[in-house]
Amino acid sequence: MPWIPSLETAMSNTVLSVKDLSVAFGAARLQVTDCVSFDIHAGEFFALVGESGCGKSVTAMSILRLLPQPSAKIVSGEVLFAPSAIQDASQGAIQNASQGAIQNVSQCVIPSDSEESCIDLSKLPLKELQKVRGSEIACIFQEPMQALNPVVTIKKQLLEVFKFSARARSMVGSGKDAPEAEVRRMLNLAGFTDPDRVLNSYPHELSGGMLQRVCIVMALLPRPKLIIADEPTTALDVTVQAQVLAVLKEMAESTGTAVLLITHNMGIVSQYANRVAVMYAGRIVEVGPVREVINNPLHPYTQGLLAAIPESHSEMKNLKSIPGSVPHPKDFVSGCRFADRCERCSKLSADAQARCRGNEKPPRSQDSEADHIAFCYGL
Repeated sequence: MPWIPSLETAMSNTVLSVKDLSVAFGAARLQVTDCVSFDIHAGEFFALVGESGCGKSVTAMSILRLLPQPSAKIVSGEVLFAPSAIQDASQGAIQNASQGAIQNVSQCVIPSDSEESCIDLSKLPLKELQKVRGSEIACIFQEPMQALNPVVTIKKQLLEVFKFSARARSMVGSGKDAPEAEVRRMLNLAGFTDPDRVLNSYPHELSGGMLQRVCIVMALLPRPKLIIADEPTTALDVTVQAQVLAVLKEMAESTGTAVLLITHNMGIVSQYANRVAVMYAGRIVEVGPVREVINNPLHPYTQGLLAAIPESHSEMKNLKSIPGSVPHPKDFVSGCRFADRCERCSKLSADAQARCRGNEKPPRSQDSEADHIAFCYGL
């Protein structure tokens, strides 16, 4: 069975608890993620790492149901969210349901022992989900130029957040100039020394790093409980990457916002994340505190990823690599999907290798640290 945090544990200090999430595409319902489970605590920097095509972006976009419809479908699982202001939305949904306006809202509101109700975003009616998008859960994407309107000034785009988000309006005073004052304050926090120039600029007049910092400010204005950052520095050079991630981490910490960082870069994970989940071929294979995972990786895939990172202080030599390639979703097996590339598996007995390549999912193995877990037959 995949690891699933208990509801009591998950919702005591957890913003998001993804449980057994499986997503399929196309008429053939080709499953690209399989029973993905993890939780994100309030205020933490959580990384989901893996090679291209492993399903990490699909998982992230599934949280707010941003995948293309109708080709993508959540076939099983829950996305439990414990927001700060969604109780009003859920109560409104329940009231509307009692009047026949919305069906099956009872499936969306998950009772818990905590002060707040947990809501299953995978089943929440679209009208109620729109109240969560942007205000309670915000997104930062790879290409800031595509995320911003090229013919509208930065100032107007940032102030529009207050027009469309009641949560953002509630965070500032009632004065007419309060929204702009808050925008300027956030731009200063993001490292802009000349907010006026930024506000009066159009997107094409700013660099990629500046635009991404603008997107961070835009995402944080409503004080969301969670930001989903999908490869936010891929299009930037290395020095600007560090600057943008440092701003994101610092500003998220100052506002108490949790961050889900999607990345393929273990170096970034080691520098900025508190916890990490390693994903391979649609499944999470290891999850735990960053220090534990990096210093004592349990799964052979995680070990391979870390071994492939070049070390600047070592002598020049050929980079280590993991043989083979990630299987296509149509070739996913029920058993261990890493077995054909696994050096550990190749050294096991014939019976043990047969078990690895069998039809059962790898069992959960746990390190001395209660929250450091991997799924592998060889542990």
